Amino acid sequence: MSRTLCDNVPVAEPPAQWYDPNCLPGDGQAMEILTSRKVARDTLRIRELPSGMQMLQTALLRFSARRLTARAATVALAFALTFGVVSAARAQATGSGSGLAANAGGLSPEQVEATSKALAAFSKLMEQWKKEVQLPPERTESRLLPLLPESTLFFGAVGNYGEAAHEALAIFRREREENPQLRDWWQKVEKNSEEPKFEEIIEKYYEVSQYLGDEVVVAAWTPEGSKDPSFAFLTEVRKPGLKELLQKLTPEFAGKSVASIRIVDPRELASAKDGDEKKLALLVRPDFLVAAFDIPTLRRFNEQLDSKNHDLVSTPFGERIRQAYAGGTSAVAAADVQKLIALIPNGANTNQTERNREVLKRSGFGDAKYLVWQHRTVSGRAASEVELSFTGPRHGVASWLAAPGPMPSLEFVSPAAVIASAILLKNPAEIYDDVKDLAQATNPNALAMQSQMEQALKFSLRDDLLGQLTGQIAFELDTIEATKAGWKAILGVKNPERLQSTFDKLLAMQHIGMQQSEQDGIIYYTIQLPGAQPKKTEFVYAFVDGYLVAGSNREAVSEAIGRHRSGDSILKSPQFTASLPTGSQSEVSGLFYEDASAMLAMTMRQTQPDLAKLFAQASTERNPAVALAYGEESALRETSMSAGFDVGAMAAVSAIAIPNLIRAHGAANEGTAVASIRTVNVAQVTYSATYPERGFARDLASLGPDPDGVNKTSAEHASIIDKGLGGSQCTAGKWCTKAGYQFTIKPLCVAQQCTDYAVLATPVDSNSGTRSFCSASDGVIRMKFGPAPIAPINAAECRKWPRLQ
Repeated sequence: MSRTLCDNVPVAEPPAQWYDPNCLPGDGQAMEILTSRKVARDTLRIRELPSGMQMLQTALLRFSARRLTARAATVALAFALTFGVVSAARAQATGSGSGLAANAGGLSPEQVEATSKALAAFSKLMEQWKKEVQLPPERTESRLLPLLPESTLFFGAVGNYGEAAHEALAIFRREREENPQLRDWWQKVEKNSEEPKFEEIIEKYYEVSQYLGDEVVVAAWTPEGSKDPSFAFLTEVRKPGLKELLQKLTPEFAGKSVASIRIVDPRELASAKDGDEKKLALLVRPDFLVAAFDIPTLRRFNEQLDSKNHDLVSTPFGERIRQAYAGGTSAVAAADVQKLIALIPNGANTNQTERNREVLKRSGFGDAKYLVWQHRTVSGRAASEVELSFTGPRHGVASWLAAPGPMPSLEFVSPAAVIASAILLKNPAEIYDDVKDLAQATNPNALAMQSQMEQALKFSLRDDLLGQLTGQIAFELDTIEATKAGWKAILGVKNPERLQSTFDKLLAMQHIGMQQSEQDGIIYYTIQLPGAQPKKTEFVYAFVDGYLVAGSNREAVSEAIGRHRSGDSILKSPQFTASLPTGSQSEVSGLFYEDASAMLAMTMRQTQPDLAKLFAQASTERNPAVALAYGEESALRETSMSAGFDVGAMAAVSAIAIPNLIRAHGAANEGTAVASIRTVNVAQVTYSATYPERGFARDLASLGPDPDGVNKTSAEHASIIDKGLGGSQCTAGKWCTKAGYQFTIKPLCVAQQCTDYAVLATPVDSNSGTRSFCSASDGVIRMKFGPAPIAPINAAECRKWPRLQ
């Protein structure tokens, strides 16, 4: 349930003592609504888009993203049109905006026709963007890299796409004037959409870009004396007047959030107050524009720019970033993994910390060195590459991907596959040893039960099952339609007879029967897996030429074997070979292939057949996504030249997020603490209404369940909140711990009745959170940075804290 819905619930007399702790009204308003006891759940109405509109939105987003990934300059405008199409469709589906459309299950003929025309115009527009928009030239070096501090642990850089975005906007306007369908559709969008005016946004973005250099850099580093990373954005300034322009544009687009943005010059920065709150701060220098999330970080980075301590380029990490620029690049991101690992907080105690470090070490990823992603053009095609290097030879989980080799398992895969993948793993028995080693690093007896079971059954999971596999695996998905499952799996096998004997033993243990049949000298094994459906799930497999070929039915297995023997497989498909990266080696360690157009068509056919036809007509071009992986001695690499699929980009985004993820645990704890305080506030109102002679509860235990019975309630244990927050031990003056925070209540009582209270939440340690929270009977949640109170506080003290924004 969303907060907005809760804040606007119509009032009506509810059942006595009703409350909903999942509903989070606005602070202050919560008490007014709940104490009046005029909340009725049955008056709440949530409007939903018809399923057809939801599918249209999803399909359009996928359609535009796959076609425009490599054309970064036009992404903003593409999403403008995408949301425009969705907004107009939404307006058509919901009429004036009240109630649901009569045809909530699909689109009317008029909607289908209108959408068809819009998609055709949209497809033509994207083709024009692809042909005419000139992206910024690739860079062979970075003038900003030498300016970063030596302790930099993340570096990301993209070009200035202002000119390209302006070109894309001009093409859009031209096509809109020449194409009546696009013009009519856009007029409906402008009329019905409440979204920001994208054309104006792009115009302003272009205006600002004229003041900026050809590269924008985001960097994270650890300031001296701090363990928490700082972030900053940096770009060059081409000409004066940028500060005045930003000051002019900020109120136009920031709206109510304008107060959260500060724009200063070096002189103003020197006298700026730090403040506890996090605000986006922009420093406009004559030579650089710097952005950070607080004034102290901005000040430190400004001092870095003025200093002569620019030693990053002389470090191994800086040198690796410079190598990524060699040959030209349009975007690059790099992370020093060893520095990131050093930022991981310690565990709750010394033993846990040592166990965590030991697990990381044994996994092999504790030796990860650098994660580097880059995007560039190779032979006229967009290419993406990512590399995870290690300080030494890969081991543990990091070594599971085997060295590159041929992929004969793909000889069983059809050219018509929607999704296909293949991988070379090291000896599966050795993988089992690694898993065992990791499990026992935290619990020496982790596999004791399994060992006892194997001895009793005279069966070895390592030797009798995993040890009979070569590590060569392929998978094919032919359809996602529920009515006709279509999949195949191919596994390399060392000793088919011994593996079949193992299967017989395992199936007998589970009392599952198996049938055998023979055709053309091949024995097919059919297993009927038990299930609740009238038609049980069928599983068929056969052993052929050192492979176990499994499938959803006998026809699928037979078809795969036929392709293997005839050579008519995906390896000979022109569509597949054309998608491979230029100059890629014939031997790889892993491969992933997806026919995005076919996947989208299948999804649409199951939900909206009319829309499926539209997208088939609008997207005649088929661009499969192919990504290749290579397991080298001291590195893992991935490369792709498919616009719709980029593992490297996702890895780079992950690298950006790692420092934040390190602190996300504390942020999540803080969010849980705030939600728990809201729960206590609601529970206190319910308690005071149920036991008016008592007023508010004196402690958390009074709000929690009775330890002697689930259905037993009393003033001592009202069973309003769960035992995680209101355990029987959470009595007056005691702390109750939940999700990294400890909670307590201090009441204000006269005789037997309590007229006020303060609920306090403080972090258990510095890794659990950075703020303390409190609330009193007014329902306003307040917070405080700095050292946590060591004793409960009263309501008057709580009301002196700043309100939580």
